[in-house]
Order: sequence, then C-alpha cells, then structure tokens
Amino acid sequence: MCSRDNWSTQARMAENLDRTSKIPLNIAVTGGSGNGKSSFVNAFRGIDDNDDHAAPTGVRETTIEVKEYPHPNYPNVIFSDLPGIGTTKFPASKYLKLVGFKKFDLFIIISVDRFTENDAKLAKEIKKMGKKFYFVRSRVDIDLQSEQRKKDFSEQKTLAKMREDCVKSLKEHKIESQQVFLVSNHHIHLYDFSLLQDTIERDLPDHMKDALLLASPSIFPDIIEKKKKFFQRQIWGLTALSGVVAAVPLPGLSIGVDLALVVGAVTHYVVGFGLDIPSLRRTADRTGISYDELKAVLQSQLAAQEITKELVTKVILQLSSRAALLVAEEVSTFIPIVGIPLSMAFSAATTYKLLKLFLDVLAEDAQRISDRVLKG
Repeated sequence: MCSRDNWSTQARMAENLDRTSKIPLNIAVTGGSGNGKSSFVNAFRGIDDNDDHAAPTGVRETTIEVKEYPHPNYPNVIFSDLPGIGTTKFPASKYLKLVGFKKFDLFIIISVDRFTENDAKLAKEIKKMGKKFYFVRSRVDIDLQSEQRKKDFSEQKTLAKMREDCVKSLKEHKIESQQVFLVSNHHIHLYDFSLLQDTIERDLPDHMKDALLLASPSIFPDIIEKKKKFFQRQIWGLTALSGVVAAVPLPGLSIGVDLALVVGAVTHYVVGFGLDIPSLRRTADRTGISYDELKAVLQSQLAAQEITKELVTKVILQLSSRAALLVAEEVSTFIPIVGIPLSMAFSAATTYKLLKLFLDVLAEDAQRISDRVLKG
C-alpha cells in the first residue's frame, strides 16, 4: 500500500508531464468560400480528408457555422473551421462578431489565389483587436501542375510569382509588408508549411508555444528536434521526483514508482513524435505509404506499441547495466540513515539515463519516419 506522500509525489509527476497538454490554444482558419480551409485544418491535425473525424471538404462552401476540431492527440489545441467571409449569412461587416472573435488566439486567412477586399477588411479588424493573423495561399501544388505544361516552366519562378501576386493584392487593399505562406494541404512537407508553424510558434505567448509545438506534424526534422529539446527539459524535474520517492524505505516502492514515471514519460514521447499506432495509421492514410511500410523503418521496441509497465520492464531488463543499478538501489534502501541518500542518487541517476536513452531512440525513429515520408 502506498503512503500519502507517495500518492502526492505520483500526482506531481503526472502534473509535470501533463501541464503542457492542458494549455488551451484555439486557432481560427478562415477565408473565402471554397478556399481549402477544411483541408488545411485536416492537414495541420495530421488527418486525411476521408477520415471519420476530418473537417468536411468539397468544391462548394461546406462550412456553414463555426466548427471546432480538436487535435487527435492534444485536444487542448483546437482548430476552428470558420464559414467563408462575405457570404449572405456572414457578411464582412459583421463577420468577427458572428463567429465569436474573442475565443480565438490567432487567425489564419486562406486564399487559393489573390486575397480579396474581404480578406483585407478581416485582417484590419483582427489587427485592431490586438490579435495575430497569417495569410496562407493554398493549393500551390495544383497550380504548379497546371503550369508544368508550359515549355519554359520553372518551379522557383512560378512560386515567386504566386507569392508576388498575393502580396500585390494585399497592397492594393492597403495592407503593406505582409508575409504570405505558400502551402499544399495534401503535401505539407513541401513549400512553407514548416515556416508557417515556426512563425506562429515564435509569435505566441510563451505558455502557448509548447502546446503548438506538440500538436505540430512530426514529419519535419526541425520540429522533431524542437520536440526532443522540449522533452529533454522535463527530464531533470522528473528525475528529482524519482529521487524523492526512492528515499521512502519501503520494499519495491522506488522501482514501482520509477516504472510508473518512465511509462508516463515514454508515452508522452511516443505520442509527441507521432509514433503511437493511431498516429502512424493517420500518417499512412495521408501519405499513401502503407502502415506496415512505415512500421518497418522503426527500430525501437517502444514505437508502435502500447506503453505498459510490462513492456518497459522487459526493455529495461535487456539493459544489463540498468538492471544492476536497480538491484543496488533496492539494497541501499535498507541501509539505515546513510542508505537513504544513496538510494536517492541511484534513483535519480538511473531514471535520468533511462529517460534520455528512450528519448534518443524514439527521436531517431521519428526521424526515420520523416525520412521515409519526405522520400515519397
């Protein structure tokens, strides 16, 4: 039976791991009717347009009211698919009030071509109210395919022309020096999607940056590296808690709670890197690469698995040096007075080594998935 102090420490461990996943972030996605807003929402959430939980898509305007779509792994991050601006039901002059402006943390304004007067009006109103907005030009891949038929086609020049036309249309409506992000909703690893994510993250308040990062697709090497650094920052706090629990002189307590901590942390790593089974299946659906093919590139025993104490124990016991330290920890627990601080040192050291090792191998697996997706 666990003491009250033990339960308190376990609660602190859970709070340490879950803090970021409870920070609310609501991203509004808007623009003209039929501009690919819903496909963009699906893309950022890592969900295929045909998924049961996808935002409905179509040639005509399919969004007739504000619809919220939580991220599948981090439901605190919500993508709100807004109705097209300038429709009869949502005229530009009343748009922000009708959609409930105050609940959104930032706005993404999407166009498939030149930005309109309504887009510019919306941006000006958002700015007046002190919130950030970002212009996104979608369906870039489709327009590039059309341009490829020209004998003097240059992808670089075509992309530059797209960007120039968008910026020009904004200047015509008195919006100066505005960055435009070129994206493909179905091939997010191309063009400016990663730059858009990085720009939004940089602009967000500090307490929201990590929430966005964890919800961002892990197919970009720079996002994988940033997620790894985020998880690394948590390790010392977790190992300190492990040391506190190890000091309690009850047989098996330190190992039991140590395993609970490791299971919790590894679960966060696996989900954060998109290496859990549901995330990998969604990646397979979006990329057209089979789940089995994606799974074949994985090397860690912890990826594409349900993370349990039994699985973690099995992996730990395969590491002979770690197993030896665990034995030493339990023996030292029963050495009166002097043994308790020694046990704390063992617990902190072994937990730190384990978490760092597991984080490293899972980050490497995330990079392998990224390499496979980017390879096409």
